[in-house]
Amino acid sequence: QVQLVESGGALVQAGGSLRLSCAASGLTFSSKMMGWFRQAPGKAREFVAAISRYSTIYYANSVKGRFTISRDNAKNTVYLQMNSLKPEDTAVYYCAATGGQVTTREWEYDYWGQGTQVTVSS
Repeated sequence: QVQLVESGGALVQAGGSLRLSCAASGLTFSSKMMGWFRQAPGKAREFVAAISRYSTIYYANSVKGRFTISRDNAKNTVYLQMNSLKPEDTAVYYCAATGGQVTTREWEYDYWGQGTQVTVSS
């Protein structure tokens, strides 16, 4: 049974930093492309960042230069370091995994976590 468990969400002031973690189990983590997505209230879920099995990295333009995705295959964990947070970063952040092609499209991800809330106050 595949499980993705996010953690690290919190309430933080604008300009602050958070580090999200996603611990994976039940899958061959090192062979998966891992992604972070987010969904703000009343909005569709959107792509944030992704890292391939070869550590090729992709970012949404809205977070480029502020967020950093990384993975630790020994710990089956993917991270999202978020710096210079803005109120518009407020959302539920989801971790996802796919064994398919390199992609930033959410419908191509096979497995999803339950999400972790990030709230940025102004």
